[in-house]
Amino acid sequence: MKTNKNIEILKDIGLSEEEALVYLTSLSLGKTTVLKISRASGLKRTKVYGVIDSLKNKGLMSIDLQGLKNAYVAESPEKLEITLERKIDELKSQLPELMALHDLKGGESVIKYYIGLDSMKQVFFDGLREIKPGQDYLVIANQEKWYNLDPKFAMSFIEDRAKLNIKIKLLFQDSELAREHKKFERNFNEQVKILPEGTKLNVDTILLPNKMVVVDLNVPYMTIVIENRSIIELQKQMFELLWKSTP
Repeated sequence: MKTNKNIEILKDIGLSEEEALVYLTSLSLGKTTVLKISRASGLKRTKVYGVIDSLKNKGLMSIDLQGLKNAYVAESPEKLEITLERKIDELKSQLPELMALHDLKGGESVIKYYIGLDSMKQVFFDGLREIKPGQDYLVIANQEKWYNLDPKFAMSFIEDRAKLNIKIKLLFQDSELAREHKKFERNFNEQVKILPEGTKLNVDTILLPNKMVVVDLNVPYMTIVIENRSIIELQKQMFELLWKSTP
């Protein structure tokens, strides 16, 4: 079991299963021959030669010339750290390209569904981690219904959001709590407007720079995250029209 665990660890840092097996076998045998590695590992000799060459290229095996025969030596496990660092450097070099792939183009869409109050809360806090200073955070909501789902969470979220240097615009369904909230908008770094009397909302909408979050405030509390640049831009324009027309 211990050997299996070590093989999995070596695979996690980039070795193949056969490379991990040959390296661990050589490590336990010390200076040895291909024949002994083959017998101890259960791999064919022809296969072991190829694996040893691969490990040599990774700096994990070396050859000790002994007359007409070669002896093979596994390098210190400390060399594994160098292998891991090399993998990290490769990842860092590719990160700009990977991030470019992650950025959504206008026609690309990602839609994610979450069920339950806990999932909803996580989506809300994820939004705060993703937004950058100076960006817009736009909301159309039944503030009273959302707040009463979990007042402790709601207050904690509002306070955390207020600490960010972002532009928060909130359009609330008319209610006593919404009007009370508006009195303290400056305290929470917000601009609040109350929608016309008679507006009824059971779904909240949050617009972030790269996603739109739609929250059903009724059980089972479904949260939908839409990542599509064209849709987000359209919804932002509609929000601004509604914002300007609301006193």
